Amino acid sequence: MNNFWSPWHGCHKCSPGCLNCYVYYLDSKRNKDASIITKSKTNFNLPLKKDRHGNYKIPGGTEVATCFTSDFFLKEADAWRKDCWEMIKIRSDLHFLICTKRIDRFNTCIPEGWNEGYPNVTIAVTCENQAMADYRLPIFLNIKAAHKLVFVGPILEYVDLKPYLKTGKIEGVSVSGESYDNARICDFNWVKQIYKDTLKYHVPFNFHQTGSNFLMNGKIYKISHNEEYDQAKKGEEYLRKTL
Repeated sequence: MNNFWSPWHGCHKCSPGCLNCYVYYLDSKRNKDASIITKSKTNFNLPLKKDRHGNYKIPGGTEVATCFTSDFFLKEADAWRKDCWEMIKIRSDLHFLICTKRIDRFNTCIPEGWNEGYPNVTIAVTCENQAMADYRLPIFLNIKAAHKLVFVGPILEYVDLKPYLKTGKIEGVSVSGESYDNARICDFNWVKQIYKDTLKYHVPFNFHQTGSNFLMNGKIYKISHNEEYDQAKKGEEYLRKTL
């Protein structure tokens, strides 16, 4: 993932996974209130920005992670979203990843002409526990989108995705733990079981972040944020070799 686009910043906590939100944590370090939603003054139009030679600053073929310091379907952003959809449509040479906890607002937030979904947009839904999976994923499976991913993060328990994976509508599953102060445990056994479930239904799997407190073989490992991604890759490699 090479680029992050945050057309607005800030969010409201809405589910158990939000308890130790990394945006709130990082904003608190800057004496900033993450519950205040603000439109970006400098990067709102990032996909359309050009360099002095007239070339787009974000080159074609790039994946753009969208609104990872907020939620693309946040109600407070309703007035700004139309312009973002237009930029996404213009930059059809980029692929936009939109991850949300608010999939229940999706159908009221899509643009005219969405039809079956823009081919350059992946919609991802987070479900940190079984309750959120069972609420969000039935809605998710029924929306129109060209590409669909599930993010289990921050993982708080084993989440049984099998009823949803067997539909064939989910293109991939990514699992992550929780980071920074007060991070809750990420148990490798949960990750392992989800990996087994994805194998059963031939769905691509990614373990992208261990979290700060990683439980494996009965031992809790304290992992610095900078090492969480590399350690997760090692964990994923272990799963692929042993299962």
